[in-house]
Amino acid sequence: MIDVSQTNSPAAKTVYKLSESDRRREAVLLQQFADFWGASTGEPRTIYDKFISASPLTDNVKLEMVDAQGVRGWWVRPLTSASSQAILYIHGGGYVMGSAMAYRGFVSQIVNRTGVPALVIDYPLAPEASLPAAPEAALRAWDYLAESGYNRIAVVGDSAGGGLSLVTLSQLARQPRGPAPIAGVVFSPWADLAFSGKSMTDPAVTDALIGYEYLQDCASKYVGSYDPTDPLASPLYDDLKRLPPLLIQVGTEERLLDDSRQLASRAAKAGVKVQLEIWEGMHHVFQLDVVHLESSRMALDHAANFLRASFEA
Repeated sequence: MIDVSQTNSPAAKTVYKLSESDRRREAVLLQQFADFWGASTGEPRTIYDKFISASPLTDNVKLEMVDAQGVRGWWVRPLTSASSQAILYIHGGGYVMGSAMAYRGFVSQIVNRTGVPALVIDYPLAPEASLPAAPEAALRAWDYLAESGYNRIAVVGDSAGGGLSLVTLSQLARQPRGPAPIAGVVFSPWADLAFSGKSMTDPAVTDALIGYEYLQDCASKYVGSYDPTDPLASPLYDDLKRLPPLLIQVGTEERLLDDSRQLASRAAKAGVKVQLEIWEGMHHVFQLDVVHLESSRMALDHAANFLRASFEA
């Protein structure tokens, strides 16, 4: 097992302070979250998709359902784009919830900013499916993109999808198949299903969206017979050499804060070019809230700039 106790990161780290206007908006937004989850009844996956779908679809994209070669999901395409560039987007939801359809609006925000089409995939969810089903689905999607003629591909994901994005990048680094990934962007990635980060139980961290016990339950359903420190479950414990440049964004008010810190530290020590952005006062995957928060829009602008620079390199 790799020692992940060191968190003094040599990665390029930037801390973004919360403006007074966003501080007020964040307080209102957190109350809206509490009201939504408190009043919602019905099937949890349906409720989660409704929550995620609040991130609006931009006007200048076109949508196309995909169900081919073992790959299911949606293309979110700009009206015009370079034919060889693509983003593989892997959604969050604790490995137990989430869908490509629900994430189309959020992904359109990235597509609109980059001008690059994105394939948002569905992958098998726990507890119906456990490891290695989801990583295998992500690799099938990679193969689908490569066989469709895309040779400049970035991988982007949030939360559990951020973790799965990192697993996918690590697998491609060990056993290349088609073009090498040009970059990875992960929003609040869940990188450690063994829960070694102090923020998981730190009483000073107030996470309005996900709790420690909830994450433990999700992990047990997803990992199955695997050890939680297996790199297929937790990319934090993988050999991160040969990963492409990474951008990691995380808020200070979330249980997964130390997943990002530790990941940035380990990746940088392995020689990966890493940018770690820590956004003060922000909740889990705050980038979804582009309508309400200047910080969300700024973070997505940063992610788009990083991706555009990677595609142009």
